[in-house]
Amino acid sequence: MTVPPSPSPAAPPRPPAAEPTGTTDELLTGFVGFTEVLRAAGVPVTQDRVTAYLQALDTLEVTDRDQAYWAGRLTLCADPDDIVRYDLAFPSWFEPTSNRPSSNRDDRPPAPPKLAALLPGSEGGEDDSDDTDGPQIKAAATGAEILRNRDLGELSPAEREHLRRLMTLLKPEPPTRASRRRRRNRHGEADPQRTLRAALRNQGEIFRLARRDTSRRPRKVVLLIDVSGSMEPYADALMRFAHVVVRRSPRSVEAFTLGTRLTRITRELRLRDPEHALRAAGKAIPDWSGGTRLGEVLQAFVDRWGRRGAARRAVVVVFSDGWERGGTELLGTQAEQLSRLAHRLIWVNPHAGKDGYAPVQGGIVAALPHLDDLLAGHSLDTLEKLLEVVRNA
Repeated sequence: MTVPPSPSPAAPPRPPAAEPTGTTDELLTGFVGFTEVLRAAGVPVTQDRVTAYLQALDTLEVTDRDQAYWAGRLTLCADPDDIVRYDLAFPSWFEPTSNRPSSNRDDRPPAPPKLAALLPGSEGGEDDSDDTDGPQIKAAATGAEILRNRDLGELSPAEREHLRRLMTLLKPEPPTRASRRRRRNRHGEADPQRTLRAALRNQGEIFRLARRDTSRRPRKVVLLIDVSGSMEPYADALMRFAHVVVRRSPRSVEAFTLGTRLTRITRELRLRDPEHALRAAGKAIPDWSGGTRLGEVLQAFVDRWGRRGAARRAVVVVFSDGWERGGTELLGTQAEQLSRLAHRLIWVNPHAGKDGYAPVQGGIVAALPHLDDLLAGHSLDTLEKLLEVVRNA
């Protein structure tokens, strides 16, 4: 096996660590424990990868830090996101606190906030203990799980930063619909044309019955995001969620904002970098954190986009708390028309997942009879459940 060279300067920076010491059995036990830490950190480490990892270590000098690093990186990581988690887990496992080189703390750059600081009782990044170097994998896994259920409108700046990273890990699957076109398939109805053409090539003998089945195509998805003042605590997270969905299926997803007017932001959210995309979308939205006229804005969407094909047989998702400054009769009428055009109409209310919630807001009461689903949208966990509902639509 060819051993890769030592990490180049372009590789992620890693603090120096003491070389592993101990017997071979102790070292192998420690490497197996390292794979468990990686699995807890979110890296999908399978048994085959663990076997390949141990075989690579058997042919290398396990006491050499660089060789041990590259052996794990080349066998345990299968995705670019896995490399980031691997670079965090490696020094935390193989570099005990007591063996870390002492240096002037003021000369080192500040460490990024850790998920361990997001546990209950923390203010989002301040730690009274002296040991704040190196990531804490077990605490990070627990903190990530807690963060998935935290209210998006009550996050600290450090928690919002970690939430943005978790958002990029979402992999939404678009809903599909049956197409009128047929394609070759081992199962399904008989294909007489292909069967006869094959028989002509065999002097009229039919040796095999060709079959065909309906193909699947992505179903359109429309995201309508309320950016009024009452939705301001959730607007940033919902916009990042919309960016992930649009980037996943740029040809079949449309995104609009609702406020005092309707704004299409699909083109801006198609940018690859989320910060650039949100900055461009912010410049395009003239009524951010303003008033709410849901009835008039939904009417504008139905007249300009919905009837012209954007909402026909599509999954329409409305993100709003239902507060309406105008009359609710118009909102109920437009929700009824939108439900007739769409394949499924889903309303996501950030307050629906809280204890004691009741759909008493005027907008929710007017639109509720025409909704297929009323879901919560106050946390990352509820947004993941929304993706499942959309995918199964």
